[in-house]
Amino acid sequence: MIASVAGRVAAIAPDGAVIEVGGVGILTHCTPGTLATLRMGEEARLATSLVVREESLTLYGFATDDERAVFELLQTASGVGPKLALAMLAVHTPNTLRVAVASADVKALTQVPGIGQKGAQRIILELKDRLGTPEEAVNAALNGERVAAWRDQVHSGLVGLGYSSKDADEAVAAVEPDADADLAAGRQPQVAALLKAALRSLSIR
Repeated sequence: MIASVAGRVAAIAPDGAVIEVGGVGILTHCTPGTLATLRMGEEARLATSLVVREESLTLYGFATDDERAVFELLQTASGVGPKLALAMLAVHTPNTLRVAVASADVKALTQVPGIGQKGAQRIILELKDRLGTPEEAVNAALNGERVAAWRDQVHSGLVGLGYSSKDADEAVAAVEPDADADLAAGRQPQVAALLKAALRSLSIR
């Protein structure tokens, strides 16, 4: 198993990055949150999980070992493959997922594209005693704290893709109504969807 990769960031795309290791560019599929931590041409280290299929070898990269551990645990639930597990981590942090599973929060899980009510209930049933329940995350959820981290993640993601800070500011402003609508409805803004919308707003200018 390839547990991690470390090297120069050779390329960044909306769904992954290429890390140059020993002259070889290694494609790693990442969440927008992980991509936001990378900078073109700079050194980076990603915890990785290699998914082996008969027809392919796919490497997934994460900013922390905890994200990788949760990614792998999620796939032990029925019907959850690597793409869906990555989508779950694109929408929710590991701690948010732990809280959602521990508190049987079906609504939070169904915010992830591809997860319906029955799927969310199955995930909760199968993972409830496996993901853990960090006290800080539970307390934050009970206190109703809503951190608008989406702005920083989308902005950092755009800058990492080569856009200027000014362009990133304008793109964040363009998608802010969508994020505000999610927050008003009690939903956590989906960083992946917001990043794609921000990129669209920049492409049509």
